[in-house]
Amino acid sequence: MAAGPLVCPSCARRHSPTERFCESCGMPLVHAHGGEQPPPSERRTRARKIKPGYAEGELVMVARAENLVEAEFIANLLLEEGIPSVLRGAIAGYGPAIDPRDVLVPESGA
Repeated sequence: MAAGPLVCPSCARRHSPTERFCESCGMPLVHAHGGEQPPPSERRTRARKIKPGYAEGELVMVARAENLVEAEFIANLLLEEGIPSVLRGAIAGYGPAIDPRDVLVPESGA
């Protein structure tokens, strides 16, 4: 992917390639050239939501969910605020969808 100026899709302000979010409205930035590019993968889209200030430090447990569905819901709520998370099953290496999950985030995101 070519590095170039980024723009805010909401207010159209231009930003340097090192920035991720618009200073004025907080929207994730997009490439200015708008050329034909394949759509970003789900993994890349999720990674763009993470705010670097919330991704530092050791992992700490912030919630416990009764099952995988609840844990993924919590993880998605955290991601909408820019906080990355990891889900840990109750039994290491084995985690059916019905087992409880711990939700861990970096210390700076707690």
